[in-house]
Amino acid sequence: MNTNFFFSSSNKNTFRKIAFAAAAGLMGTTLIACSGSSKKSDSASSDSSPSEDASMCSKIHIGTQDQVINTAVGGAVVRELKIFEDNLPKDGKYKDLNYQVEWSSYTSGPPITNKMMAGQIQIGLMGDFPAVINLIKGREGSGDTKTVFIGTLAYSPNGAGNAVVVPIDSKVTNLSELKGGTVSVPFGSAAHGMVLKALKDEGIDTEKDLTLISQAPEVGGSSLQKNQIDGHADFVPFGELFPYRGFAKKIFDGAQTGVPTLHGITVREDFAKSCPEVVTAFMQSVLEANQKFTDSPEGISAQIEEWSGIDKEVVYMFLGPSGLQYLSPEIEEVQLQALENSIATLMSLGKIENKEIKPSDVRGWIDATYLEKAASNLNTSVPDQIKKGKEYLITGDDALDGSAITNPKNAGQIWIEGEDKVSNYSSPVTMVKALKKFKSEGKEPSALFVHDMNKGWKLFANTAYFVDTNGEVTAFLLKSDADKYAKTSGGKVIDFESLQSMG
Repeated sequence: MNTNFFFSSSNKNTFRKIAFAAAAGLMGTTLIACSGSSKKSDSASSDSSPSEDASMCSKIHIGTQDQVINTAVGGAVVRELKIFEDNLPKDGKYKDLNYQVEWSSYTSGPPITNKMMAGQIQIGLMGDFPAVINLIKGREGSGDTKTVFIGTLAYSPNGAGNAVVVPIDSKVTNLSELKGGTVSVPFGSAAHGMVLKALKDEGIDTEKDLTLISQAPEVGGSSLQKNQIDGHADFVPFGELFPYRGFAKKIFDGAQTGVPTLHGITVREDFAKSCPEVVTAFMQSVLEANQKFTDSPEGISAQIEEWSGIDKEVVYMFLGPSGLQYLSPEIEEVQLQALENSIATLMSLGKIENKEIKPSDVRGWIDATYLEKAASNLNTSVPDQIKKGKEYLITGDDALDGSAITNPKNAGQIWIEGEDKVSNYSSPVTMVKALKKFKSEGKEPSALFVHDMNKGWKLFANTAYFVDTNGEVTAFLLKSDADKYAKTSGGKVIDFESLQSMG
């Protein structure tokens, strides 16, 4: 059963016209899929006694965010391809259990937390900032609604993915120029924490120097198009999606904060303790979905576009090889730092009533046993998954001249409109030479990617900065980095138009 939570058409122009209106009306769209199959999953089988009560395990409600690309593989892919249903335990106390799996998609994490606290959602997919709110809220009052963090969906060790954008015709080029204006951000989101830190680092007081208001992504996008706000801060993928759709430009990337960010999975502790094999089955499903994506990034990106309305090129940009985010499930030090930083931000804002809460508490709210068991069921391990995520880079030969791609940070890529595969190139120069050839054949690109020389971040070529050093071209996210490299290398900073002339 195919459920298009926001869009039913695969026409990209239709997506762009109706994106936010549709999303606004379908924030809580749900799908219920019943599974009473007798199919047995060897990897998710239970050792529980048949006499144990499994009644609370039969109804499983998962809250996800289809438009938030970091949750797309563990959410929409698992849902639409029925991976979870295939892995649900069917023996022991789960024998003959009539599972009812329900999914809800939201535009941010806080509504998922509210329903988890009310016992209406058992598993929630969300960013770091809402995740720690989720974990803290579960421990308030009687503590009967405790949740635990069980795995990561995708992450950036430096904050790439969060961003601040302004209207396409705005003259604003940096955060300091937003003083006196109005900036929106989804309050309680991962981007909220990012923009507060970024503004503070810039010396901007959000109480005195500008007006900070709460707007969901679809509202922020509409406000940008109508020039009703001066800037909008958001999480994955809107800092890239809005510029890709042509009505905004990015002036600040979360990577500039150097603070890690992630999206991950929380689960109600009572459900996890009563139904451990079910939770393990979900984590196994996430690992299997990750593998399906890495095996066919273009194909799954196109499917995610159908299910979410987010352009496949933007999906690929975040999660494809050498992407902005690592598609990796672990809970290691970088993930713990992301969660700790979020708690520290909440504390600085006075948003945590319990003064005994401290950032390090998050380390006691983690349970990686479900992930470890899931990896074992698939004959892999968490370290193997970490290695796979970090090594998911552009490799192979240049599609134009056949030279080996030895430096992914210098690679270029072209996705031709209508084609199923992305073409890889060893440098931006061979990429534009190939682009010239494609255009002579009447083929137009839907996206061109280059990569930041310093960090390897995937960039849209038309918005990147380049340095030409005697014919050797490197790309950068930030103009300041390009200027610095040009000064030391003796090269000159050029734009994409100048780069194309080298083809």
